[in-house]
Amino acid sequence: MSMHVWLNGQIVERDDARVSAFDAGFQHGIGLFETMQSVNGQVYRLPAHLNRLAASANDLRLTAELNTDLLASAVQMMVEESDISRARVRLTITGGDLNLLQTAGSSPVTPTILIVVQPATPYPDELFEKGASAVIADGRANPLDRTAGHKTLNYWARLQALQQAAAARASEALWFGITNHLASGSVSNVFLVKDGRLQTPFARGEELDGSLPSPVLPGITRAAVMELAQEMGIESDVRMLDINDVEQADEVFLTNSSWGVLPIVNLEGRTEIGDGSVGEVTSALRSTLLRDVAGEDATSRQE
Repeated sequence: MSMHVWLNGQIVERDDARVSAFDAGFQHGIGLFETMQSVNGQVYRLPAHLNRLAASANDLRLTAELNTDLLASAVQMMVEESDISRARVRLTITGGDLNLLQTAGSSPVTPTILIVVQPATPYPDELFEKGASAVIADGRANPLDRTAGHKTLNYWARLQALQQAAAARASEALWFGITNHLASGSVSNVFLVKDGRLQTPFARGEELDGSLPSPVLPGITRAAVMELAQEMGIESDVRMLDINDVEQADEVFLTNSSWGVLPIVNLEGRTEIGDGSVGEVTSALRSTLLRDVAGEDATSRQE
């Protein structure tokens, strides 16, 4: 079966999609992306994804001219054309075919924009029923990094941490900041459950006055989980957390667009989280999120 992609306003065959050798994404890793989930032709929280993308593009001075309405139409069109019941949607934007050192922001950027729709990555049911393991990443999240907290193309360090996790038969690597406070997973946001309440680190834009910038991406699924938790009567605390909080948590879970909610029951192969099994709060939130992604209304979620 042939596969089409959307590239700079045109639908082309996958093998015919071409980007310049001088594209800033290829030359310098300059760009942003969003990974979204589509179920039965509907992209989950598409406006939130596109608004985050546009805000990052503006904040990092990539471009201030993204038309999120047109992008939404293009994404929806590609999802419908793919005819995949459960799809992974990747939207990538780069600095385009230019030399940033020569232009120095003096001319507008014509970005490269690519949309790819593929079947969603399958995960074994056992991963969610019995829970996964995590390790601690060797690297540290740096709040002084201007690009931290944005979904940029610079994922090399994160992917290396995932390789480290895989070598230890774990599913994720938890990142801590240079102050040794919990930040996130390599490709996920992190939640702790303590005494029935959710706890999660500050994300970019949520910092307290006078504090360092947060290096944590404000995840779309993270926000969805917090909203759903509130509807279920579960309170959420956004706060500074450390390794002791992780080890003493009743439950730990990770969120992203691919997993939804992933329970973590073991840290570093030796520390059990809670009683070492998937907790009730995590299970309830995962089920509620799955129903929300599938398009069920708030009434059915609370039954």
